[in-house]
Amino acid sequence: MVAVAQLVEPWIVIPVVVGSSPISHPNLFLILRCEILFINSKNIKIMQDKELERYSRHILLPEIEFEGQKKLLQSHCLIVGAGGLGSPVAIYLAASGVGKITICDFDSVDLSNLQRQIIHEEKSIGLNKAESAKITLNRINSNINVIPIKKQLNIEEVKSIAEGVDVIVDCSDNFETRYALNEIAFDLKRPLISGAAIKFDGQVSIFDFRTNNSPCYNCLFPRNDEEQNLRCSDHGVFSPLVGLVGSIQAGEVIKVLLDIGTTLHGKLLLVNHRDIDFKNLKIQKNKHCEICS
Repeated sequence: MVAVAQLVEPWIVIPVVVGSSPISHPNLFLILRCEILFINSKNIKIMQDKELERYSRHILLPEIEFEGQKKLLQSHCLIVGAGGLGSPVAIYLAASGVGKITICDFDSVDLSNLQRQIIHEEKSIGLNKAESAKITLNRINSNINVIPIKKQLNIEEVKSIAEGVDVIVDCSDNFETRYALNEIAFDLKRPLISGAAIKFDGQVSIFDFRTNNSPCYNCLFPRNDEEQNLRCSDHGVFSPLVGLVGSIQAGEVIKVLLDIGTTLHGKLLLVNHRDIDFKNLKIQKNKHCEICS
C-alpha cells in the first residue's frame, strides 16, 4: 500500500464516509480494489468538494467514475410530461446530477394527481405541473438548472427545444404526443426513451436514432385512425407502477448518456406489476415505416 505521506500533487486522498458517520481514525482511507481511492486535484476545479461528496456513490461505480459523473453534470435532458412517469424520471435525474433538465407540461396539479405524481404535493394544487416540478427538483438539487415549459407547444416549438438536448424522455399520456416526439427524435437523431403505464401494466422502450438501424415508435405501434387513448382517469393506474416504470426510464437515460451497460434500445419491456411479470421483446424495424424507413 502506498503511504499517504508519499502522495504528492496532482493527487489528493478523499476520506471515506461509511453510512452517515465518517471513519474516525485519521489514517484510514477507502480501499477500493486493494488501492487507495484518490482523485486528480485538477478535477476539483470542475467539481467542488460538496459535489464530490453528493455524487460519491456514483463515482465509486467503475462504470461511471468521475468522468461519467462530470458528463452527467454537462448533459441536458428534455422530459415531456410532469405526471406519473415524469415525476420519478425527473426526481432521479435531478438527484443523479443531470445538469440541465427541461420539463414540459401545460396542465395544472389537482388532488387526484397526488396518488401517484410524487413530484407534486398538496400545496401544489392549482399550480402548473412544470413549475411545481421545478420547485421540487431545485429543493432536491439546487445546483442543477431546471427549465419549466408551462404552455402547450406545437411540434415546431418542441423541435426547437429538442435541438439543444442530449436525450428526450417521453412521459406523456397520449398517442398524438408520442408520435410527435418520435418524429422529432428521428429528425434530430436524438435518443428517445419512451414509457407508458395504465392499470397494472407498463412498458419501456428506447429508440436510439444515433444508429441507422433503429426502429421507431411508429414501427412498434403504427399510426391509424382508430387509436384510442387509455387514460388513468377512465381506467385507473396502480400507484407504484408509475414509480417502477419511471425509475426504469431514468436508469435508461443515464445509461444512454454514459454509454454503459445493455439498454432497451430496439426492445420493448413489458411490466405486469399485479403479477410481477416482466417480458422483454425485440422490436423489428418496419421497412415500410413512413417515419424511419
